[in-house]
Formats: sequence, C-alpha cells, structure tokens
Amino acid sequence: MTNIQINEKELNPVNGMLMLLVLIAVCILSVAGIIIGGFFSVAIPVICAIILCIACVCFAGLKVINPNEALVLTLFGKYYGTIKKHGFFFVNPFVTARNPVVEGQGGAATSLLEELNESGKKAGSKKKASTNKKVSTKVLTFTNGTQKVNDAMGNPIIIGAVVIWKVVDPTKAVFNVDNYFEYLSTQCDSTIRSIARLYPYDTIEETDTDEKTLRGSSQEIAGIMKEKLQTRVEEAGLEILEVRITHLAYSEEIAAAMLQRQQAAAIIAARQKIVSGAVGMVKSAIDQLGEEEIVILDEERKAAMVSNLLVVLCGNKDAQPIVNSGTIY
Repeated sequence: MTNIQINEKELNPVNGMLMLLVLIAVCILSVAGIIIGGFFSVAIPVICAIILCIACVCFAGLKVINPNEALVLTLFGKYYGTIKKHGFFFVNPFVTARNPVVEGQGGAATSLLEELNESGKKAGSKKKASTNKKVSTKVLTFTNGTQKVNDAMGNPIIIGAVVIWKVVDPTKAVFNVDNYFEYLSTQCDSTIRSIARLYPYDTIEETDTDEKTLRGSSQEIAGIMKEKLQTRVEEAGLEILEVRITHLAYSEEIAAAMLQRQQAAAIIAARQKIVSGAVGMVKSAIDQLGEEEIVILDEERKAAMVSNLLVVLCGNKDAQPIVNSGTIY
C-alpha cells in the first residue's frame, strides 16, 4: 500500500472574538427562553434547550493560535485544513487537532519533545507541553550528542553535531512521518555517520593540503551534512537551517598513538626549520670570512668549521667551548 500524499490547505477561519460574543448572547437568550417560554408554550423551552446545547458544543470550536505555531485539523479522519495565522479563531467544533509527537507515542516521544522544545521551562509546565497539540514552527536546536565513527582511513573518532531546524510544512510533519522529532534524530545520526566516513580526521602527509579533512575543513563538511540532511527530511516538512560540528576527537583507543604522531611531525618540522636556518648562517659566515679575507681556510678547515657551527646551532644544549692552542693536525 502506498502512502497518501496530502496537499496542505491553509484555512481562513472566522474571528473567534465575534463568535464568542454571539455564542454568549445565544446562551443568555436560550436560558431566558427556557425560563419564560414555558408560560406561553411547552415547545418553546424545548427548542431553547436544544439551541443552548448546540451553542455549548460550538464553544469547542474556539481556538487560540500563538505566534510561530500551527494547528493541523482533521474531521472524522479526513484532513480538514491547517491554521498558520496567530490569533483567536472559530472553526468547526467537531474537528480534531493532530500532533503525533504528543499523542499515543509513549514516554520516549514526550521526553524528546520536552528536551528539545521545553528545556528552558520549569518542570511544572511539562504536563501542559504533553497535551499541547499545536505544531511549533519556531527555530529549534537539536543536539546530536556524540557517536563513534570510523573516518576514511579507518581510524575510530568521536564526532558530535548540533542541528538548527524548523517546521515549514506542518501538514507533512503530521501526516507523512510517524514522529517528526524522532525522524529528525534518526536521520541526523545516519547523515553524520555516513558523511564522516568519507573524510579523514587529518592529513598524514604535509603535501596533501588540498584534501578535505574533518579537522581542517569542518565548516565545508558541515555544509555537506546540511545539504544531505535536508534531502532526507524534505518529506517530513522540515527545513535544516544549519549544521555545526561541536565535538571532534580521536577515540580513546588510538588517541595516545595519534598524539605521538602529531608530536613527531611537529618535532621533525621544527628540526627541518632549524637545520635550514643553520645552513644559511654557516654559509653566510664562511662567505663573509672569505670575502673580507679575515682568515684563509682550506677545505679541511672549512669542513671542521662547518661541523662545529652546525653542532652549536642545531644542538639542544648550550655549547661548551674548547680552546685549541695548537693545530688541527
């Protein structure tokens, strides 16, 4: 059986304040008719009682919609329409508001809703949050947490991300998926895991400067995650505004080994720079001595001088000078 595609129908309901005044007036007149009408005819109190009952039922059609909220309504199992405007409205009193996140999904879905949308409120408002069937269209933040993934080189890493999102099509969010909060959570985990596997944590060779890495190109890779996640949640009526990588580290079992590799690479790079500078200084010293004819050195003396200068310039410890009163022969 294929899923039924439902196109969103935005309602333009009647002003709720006007209908409230009308219903109050009808109730007052009906009560007056029940009391006074019995003196004129038996049918009048019966008719007034029926009108009073209808008016009381109509009070159920009064709906309050807050800013950045939407109300998806069904009538006897069929899609009736969606109210996106905020205000006080009157709709068919027999319609039912639908929000699968808070209806019949158990404690897990309710806890997830409270964590994402009610984290800044006090515990006393949790009961209210669990019975509110309005679909929030506010910008929300979903923290993916951390998960262990193997990067492109097979190294286990720990990665976590935060997703900034909102509901743009409440009708799709309600009818196309069972629970759009859990759907987003599952798709977010899957997307981050699949994208992280395509890139290495860091480059091993210094020449690989053009290769994208999780550490060096985190913003670009987060943009790729955003595009991939958007295509996956499009059917649920969600819009992904941004994905940010908030945690990235090697897993504990290889963290020490990778730290040693990074330290070794840093030591080698530092040594290369020291040797390159020392060679330049030695060459400059020998050339200057020769040009100014301060001392005439043969090839053997130059070799000895170069060796001594390199030891002094490249050594980790301070040089201990030795005065030679004779010759090198």
